[in-house]
Amino acid sequence: MAKIRTSYFCQSCGAQSAKWIGRCPACNEWNTYVEEVVSREDVTPTTAWKVGTSSQQVASKPKAINDITYSEQARITTQDAELNRVLGGGIVPGSMVLIGGEPGIGKSTLMLQIALSLGNQRVLYISGEESEQQIKMRAERLGTKHPNCFILTETGTQNIFKQIEQLQPDVLIIDSIQTLHSSFIESGAGSVAQVRECTAELLKFAKESGTPVFLIGHITKEGNLAGPKILEHMVDTVLQFEGDRHMTYRILRTTKNRFGSTSELGIYEMLGTGLREVSNPSEILISQREESFSGITIGGTMEGNRPLLIEVQSLVTPATYGTPQRSTTGFDAKRLNMLLAVLEKRGGFKLGMQDVFLNIAGGLKVEDPALDLAICAALLSSFEDVAIPHTTCFAAEVGLGGEVRAVHRIEQRISEAEKLGFQDIFISKYNKKGVDLSRFNIRIHAASRLEEVFSGLFG
Repeated sequence: MAKIRTSYFCQSCGAQSAKWIGRCPACNEWNTYVEEVVSREDVTPTTAWKVGTSSQQVASKPKAINDITYSEQARITTQDAELNRVLGGGIVPGSMVLIGGEPGIGKSTLMLQIALSLGNQRVLYISGEESEQQIKMRAERLGTKHPNCFILTETGTQNIFKQIEQLQPDVLIIDSIQTLHSSFIESGAGSVAQVRECTAELLKFAKESGTPVFLIGHITKEGNLAGPKILEHMVDTVLQFEGDRHMTYRILRTTKNRFGSTSELGIYEMLGTGLREVSNPSEILISQREESFSGITIGGTMEGNRPLLIEVQSLVTPATYGTPQRSTTGFDAKRLNMLLAVLEKRGGFKLGMQDVFLNIAGGLKVEDPALDLAICAALLSSFEDVAIPHTTCFAAEVGLGGEVRAVHRIEQRISEAEKLGFQDIFISKYNKKGVDLSRFNIRIHAASRLEEVFSGLFG
């Protein structure tokens, strides 16, 4: 009888140890090591995806980099413009893409919608969580027909690869990687060893066959992708599907991309008939209101190559209790404290005993420093209870000395504001160098200090 080999794995980072230890030396987490059955001595899982196929193993040999021939591979362009943007222009053949998100956020709906939209490609959708009837029910709700989209409900990787050899799909979708099980690893599905081995088999298949593979992954309660951290290192692209399940908008964000930018995002609206692409997100991120309210401003930000105008909401009120509150949603709390200190030190506004609440409308999380001026204007507007006209927007960074600093791609921000009907925009005067601002019809106010902005707003 073959001997069973066990090992200990960290459930946080995937590190392996021959014996149990209390603290993981790799990630410094406590009590995360669990024992798992790894494999038998008489199996070789390195060629797992070749089992049951007629493919031949070819030994790799080193080549000089000048001898390697390279040809630009045409990407697979989908009908989803948001996904194309996030992936860097389309699906790269032989790539492996990992999509993570909270339960119920719409990961399976998104991938089934993508599978049904690839009309010229043969797509194999493998589900380990739903039955064929459930997937068919969702497809009927989406209302898209695709004769070359095949559904397989299976969790064993050996049978999956046999079906792949017979079908020869152009695109492979796995829902989800935590449900797959390899017979070469005897631990349960979803364990560190199983996730790593199944991903390695799929990665080897993707690279050798040139077939793009999409993996849907679960996340932990902290919001991180479940499984070993090495899972994110193995794949080519990691996408995060975000959004509040109580709101209709979803954001597809790139956190790793070997074939494009990591600062792109796609925005969708969840409807009864599936996910709708939002081609102009600035319109949904700005409240449609006719009258002006204090504490609300519009700031111009950039997400990758896409300019966005988003609404900044603030509320400044005297502290009811001894310690003033500082609460932010969608913005860095430490940067808010820095801007409050600048307003108090450089502007002379007594905000130390005020409760400050800041919210980025639309559920976005932004880190662009170009929102600094919009946030300062919103805070002062709420503090003085003076409304800023809703036709005014801002795009500039604020320094510790109270100076208004330049930001990149100012022309795109101004053009987006002009397209949406804004009449005034405040920028840094240092952005005027080398930029032709005369071609814009919007009124451009250039300032070098916060005092100049406030005098232009409040007189």
